[in-house]
Amino acid sequence: MTKYDVAIVGGGPAGLAAAVTLGRSLRSVIVIDGGEPRNALAEGAHNVLGQEGIAPAELLARGRAEARGYGANIVEGTVTRARPTAASPNTFALQLGDGSEITARRVLIATGIVDELPDVPGLQAHWGSRLLHCPYCHGWEARGQEIGVLATGPMAMHQALLFRQLSDSVTVVLHERDSFDAEEREQLDALGISVIPGPVLEVGGDGPLRLRLGDGSSREVDALAVAPRFLARTGVYEQLGGAASEHPMGRFIETDPMGRTAVEGVWAAGNVRDLKAMVTASAGDGVAVAAGLNADLVAEDARGAVSRRRSMLADKNDALVM
Repeated sequence: MTKYDVAIVGGGPAGLAAAVTLGRSLRSVIVIDGGEPRNALAEGAHNVLGQEGIAPAELLARGRAEARGYGANIVEGTVTRARPTAASPNTFALQLGDGSEITARRVLIATGIVDELPDVPGLQAHWGSRLLHCPYCHGWEARGQEIGVLATGPMAMHQALLFRQLSDSVTVVLHERDSFDAEEREQLDALGISVIPGPVLEVGGDGPLRLRLGDGSSREVDALAVAPRFLARTGVYEQLGGAASEHPMGRFIETDPMGRTAVEGVWAAGNVRDLKAMVTASAGDGVAVAAGLNADLVAEDARGAVSRRRSMLADKNDALVM
């Protein structure tokens, strides 16, 4: 069994940035990654300063190399069991899919989120290409095109306004949302955003997306904006005694501002605690949380040194008395 200062579960931007930061502070680190990045289907990662449009796989490969350069151990696999150890406080045992087990003084959860799309046949097939959710991540690529917005909840109005900045032709399709209030409708009308009834029964098409509507008609758009539910991967956190928190946009791990969770010794960074974080925000969060985590370990190390010194002095005093 190998013992580390920090076990990072999840090797996306947050986890790898944390590994680099901790490695640069001479911490022993292992990163355990299941190989399911959220943006795997995207052609490029955007708003990444100095790396604009870089392929997601290339970004992660570079991040892994940088983390390894500072001594981090990168393991491709999953955590099948996680538990606090009885032998020592603030020590955790993680069993991996290959049967091996490691222990760590701290665990950093950076497992990211899963996008739960509306239940519409054909929708999933276009995720990451013509099916969009974030105008900042992929809106530029749809600029000037015919853009549809699938209205499934309160985010529909927000998305309609943001995508209208990118195109003069935006259509909102009422799906799980029935209508807009008077003020919203006035804004939509003033901006020339059309609203048509749904629901959308199916999405297809090899060129433009063809939306088959409930009244038997269809509508073609070049890109379709949706509002998924963002579900944090919380399995390891729950095994360690934590509980996921609900959010209007989905599910997340609640932390203090530094990334410390309700489970002593367990921290979280990136999308798993901030559902709206983009690639660079997640990486920055990994750096910030790692700094707080390292400070926590420094404080524990100092307390341990004091305790050992007092014990040593007590033993010397006892020897002199004898």
